Amino acid sequence: MYARPRMPDPVRGAAVRSVIIIALTLVQLTITVLCSLAGVWFAFPALLGTVASTVVATWAVLDVWVTRQVWIQRHGVVSTPSSAARPRLRRGVQRL
Repeated sequence: MYARPRMPDPVRGAAVRSVIIIALTLVQLTITVLCSLAGVWFAFPALLGTVASTVVATWAVLDVWVTRQVWIQRHGVVSTPSSAARPRLRRGVQRL
C-alpha cells in the first residue's frame, strides 16, 4: 500500500512538532511584515519574536535529523543486498 515504510514513532513525533513550529514561524513572519508595512508599533516586538522563533524552528529541524540518526543507530536498518553485491558471471565462463 505504501511506497516506503512509515517513519518510526519518535522521528514522526519530532517531524510533526517541527512542521507545527515552522508553520507558526511563517505566520509570525507574515504578521511582522504586515505590521512593518503599516507602520504599527507592534512591528519591532514582532520582529524580535520572529527571530527567536526562527532559532527555535532551526532547532526543531535539527531535532528531527538527530532523532532519526539515533533511531537508526539503536535499531539498525533492514537492508537487502543490491544487484551490485551479487557476483556476476561472464558469458562463457562458468563457476565450478
